[in-house]
Amino acid sequence: MEFQQYIAVGLLLVAAVGMAASLLLLPPLFGQKRVHAPVKDTPYECGLPPFTEAHARFSVKFYLVAMLFILFDIEVVFFLGWAAVYRELVGEIGWKMLLGGALFLAILEVGHIYAWKKGALDWAPRRSSSQSVILSEAKNLKPVGTKK
Repeated sequence: MEFQQYIAVGLLLVAAVGMAASLLLLPPLFGQKRVHAPVKDTPYECGLPPFTEAHARFSVKFYLVAMLFILFDIEVVFFLGWAAVYRELVGEIGWKMLLGGALFLAILEVGHIYAWKKGALDWAPRRSSSQSVILSEAKNLKPVGTKK
């Protein structure tokens, strides 16, 4: 009786491998042959020729913020599991678990404050006081030909 279940799994496996093989092998045999043109390699930008390279460099700040997000997002996953177990063990070792969770959260908050103080979450470089004065004066300038 149990052997019939293995037959069904085996047939499913054969069907999956057959489908994958047919999807990989049949298009080169029966599909259209394409002529390679260099214009096909250029990126499409609203029908206009591209102005810059397609592969632009990103600032390291983006990657740093992404890593910090993942780090603090994993914290939430730990706390969800911790809260589920804490709910069941409130009477037995609840205070120990609460202190452990508070310590874990405190360590993560120290890391968060450290990243904040180091400027890891700032998008723009810090301005000096002379730059701030120049920018405030530039905001008051009027375009040429306009009346005051």
